[in-house]
Amino acid sequence: MSRPRLFKLPLFAITVLVLLTACSTEETVTTAGTNFADASDAQLSLRAISTKPWLVTGGDVLIELRITENLSAQTLSLKLNDLDVSTQLVRVSSQLQQILLSDLPLGDSVLRAELSGGLAQQLRLTNYPISGPIISGEHETPFFCQASDFITVTGAPLGPSTNSSCYVPTQVDYVYWAADEEIFKPYVLAFDRLPPTDVAQVFDESGDSIPFIVRVETGVVNRAIYEIAILHDPAEPAPTPWVTSAGWNGKLVYTHGGGCRSGWYQQGTSTGGVLREGLLARGYALVSSSLNVFGQNCNDLLASETHIMVKERFIEHYGEPVYTIATGVSGGSYQSHQTADNYPGVFDGIIVGLSFPDVTSATIFTLADARLLHHYFNDVAPDTFSEEEQRLVSGFGVWDSIANLARGAARLDPIFEPSAELEQQGGEVSVTALEALRYDSTNQNGVRATVYDHTANVYGMVPGTRIALRPLDNVGVQYGLAALNDGSITVRQFLDLNRDIGGFDRDLNHVPERHQADIEAARSAIESGRILDGGAGLAATPVIDYRSYMDAREGGDIHMIVHQYSTRQRLMEANGHADNHVMQVGGRWGYTEAEPDLGNLFSEMDRWLMGIKGDFSDSELAAKVKNHKPSTLDDACWQNDDDRSKIDELQTYSGVSDCNNLYPAYSTPRQVAGSPLANDIVACELRPPGRFDYAVQFSEQEFAELREIFSAGVCDWSQGDRSGASHQGVWKSFGPSPINQLY
Repeated sequence: MSRPRLFKLPLFAITVLVLLTACSTEETVTTAGTNFADASDAQLSLRAISTKPWLVTGGDVLIELRITENLSAQTLSLKLNDLDVSTQLVRVSSQLQQILLSDLPLGDSVLRAELSGGLAQQLRLTNYPISGPIISGEHETPFFCQASDFITVTGAPLGPSTNSSCYVPTQVDYVYWAADEEIFKPYVLAFDRLPPTDVAQVFDESGDSIPFIVRVETGVVNRAIYEIAILHDPAEPAPTPWVTSAGWNGKLVYTHGGGCRSGWYQQGTSTGGVLREGLLARGYALVSSSLNVFGQNCNDLLASETHIMVKERFIEHYGEPVYTIATGVSGGSYQSHQTADNYPGVFDGIIVGLSFPDVTSATIFTLADARLLHHYFNDVAPDTFSEEEQRLVSGFGVWDSIANLARGAARLDPIFEPSAELEQQGGEVSVTALEALRYDSTNQNGVRATVYDHTANVYGMVPGTRIALRPLDNVGVQYGLAALNDGSITVRQFLDLNRDIGGFDRDLNHVPERHQADIEAARSAIESGRILDGGAGLAATPVIDYRSYMDAREGGDIHMIVHQYSTRQRLMEANGHADNHVMQVGGRWGYTEAEPDLGNLFSEMDRWLMGIKGDFSDSELAAKVKNHKPSTLDDACWQNDDDRSKIDELQTYSGVSDCNNLYPAYSTPRQVAGSPLANDIVACELRPPGRFDYAVQFSEQEFAELREIFSAGVCDWSQGDRSGASHQGVWKSFGPSPINQLY
């Protein structure tokens, strides 16, 4: 297999383009975020490089100090809480110095820089424990540490945690890519001095050979196990913010794991994976954590908090990356989208696959509706709809998806019932010790294994209970509306379905009444970005969305292509365009000659980000993102043939096109009911049903029955969400940090 050529980046290039604080006595607290920072005209400035200054963790923070050349002859004093730390400064360039502060006390500290001529600047720093939290609210309990079950890259257990915060000592291991076997193996010196003989080689831009040896750091941050992987020969000096590994290209990739079901009350036993041979061979550093695997933590706010803290750890150990790309499929796409939108600057670009906008709307709405339909078709009114009629009411590409997605609704159901069919099951947990602690009718104070309860810090609790509020609603939803209007089902089927489909109580038991959203939870979901807005940080983030087509998969599949069109629609509605969003379908997603397409996407993203990075114009970042998208990167799909014919064509949800013929998009039950493509409305506004809604004729008796079924009204999807809420900006906190605290 041919090896990509690595680009060896000098350290000065990593740090020369930086955000420098305004020349004031304190750094202004702001909700503004930026992917790439502009240079400052301040003569003397301080900047927290590794994190926001109000979100320092673990007592360490990397700081940059800038002095303009005309003042460089003056004597500098740098004090942290009146302790002089000037001698710890490391000169990076003629105007830039850096310092890694350590042992900060919990709470506030003041860093003050002063020149002999009298010019001064200070920066307030707020330090939190390395165990967190910083913005996600109180820690979830119980919480099971699993470091003893975590297997490191060398195949050995990480070891037991030493306290309730799941702490384990940070360790460093080395592995290498074995040239003949093409696998990673532990790097062990024979006789303590002879390296393995089968170490593969990669080459930098100059053609210099670099041994394919990977340094992997493993530790615990925010109760999550993290891994950092970077090309590094242990014979060379250990990396620091100022000693850059020869193999590192200066760029960072944050990987994610998918899933959601059973993702709570646990530390997790895996990360998103950092031994990605194709990316490491290109020189990227990789980082991930166990709380960035949604099957272990189905909470995007906690995932974002972990992103912030783990990236801080990376920068303090290795230096500031030129850029950071988030990547992941399915549950990894939630995290990439939502951190980019809600906490801009953590990621500079994202490459996602099998994507959804978020878990709270796109996924949960579809799963809940699928379970309602499955129950109706099988238990309430069996044999009244053919399989094809059922499929058309669901909107799915295959009938099997109704049962498949009904099973997926287990993430909303706190009750485990051994005798229940899989399509009605809940209470899923991954830790054996949790099984006896589960909530049920005899254990009202037990743990509720649901997405909502895992996110109770956002949604709040039902007064007097330990049950989380829900942003879930089906009042006014006209199930099967499109199937009725195109003549696929009868008026009688439509009326019976909507009269009897019912809803869920708070334990996801079927009840005759429709379920209503808790208005506080709906408002919080929208205002805090649990429902992806798309108009905040994501508006100025390059996004590449790639996919293997799953809509026609035998047995059904949740990963429907409609969800990426929902994301694009949200971008268009929020920003008036989706120029920063690229979609490609049907490629061979790897890094080899036989499967080159994912590697090509990383190459294209690199060109895109480096073009933005080198743009020193006064243009807004969103304009730079649009202007620097490579001309070779566009929407496309591939023919399913041996020649792999690529079709460069705008990807659209509907319409006649070659790609739509190859990869047709199907809808969700809610979209069949009239919901817009964006699929971001928790609870619709209601209005009386009108005959103009229907392409078929109702008799007077049938229409009277319809009005009775929808006595509160039918959905007027054009009016948006009943809560009237809107996204409230970026860098929001649910505590303990009071900065930008939402509630």
